[in-house]
Amino acid sequence: MSVHQELAVALRELEATMRATDQWRMEPPEADAFASIEPFCADTMSLAQWLRFVFIVRLEALVEARAPMPAKCEVAPAVEAWLAESGARASERQMIAEAVARIDRLVTEG
Repeated sequence: MSVHQELAVALRELEATMRATDQWRMEPPEADAFASIEPFCADTMSLAQWLRFVFIVRLEALVEARAPMPAKCEVAPAVEAWLAESGARASERQMIAEAVARIDRLVTEG
């Protein structure tokens, strides 16, 4: 399986995990929220919004185009910090953190 195929599977797993932990259903951010220059659009979106509407969408486009992988992907530490503050149950935090860490590894090692 190519790295693009593996990444597509990992993105679907992240989506399924977010759905299972009630982190998927949300309103899309306003259009101007995407213009943020802050990491993870932290000043205009929640991290869950960023994961759903920016991270997953951009990586899906990369998969679709079979484009080269970025040099590195280090999203998992931010997700873990956000989850620690979110009040999510430990099992939910672990599921989401592991899904994002897998994507980080695939992109960085790809």
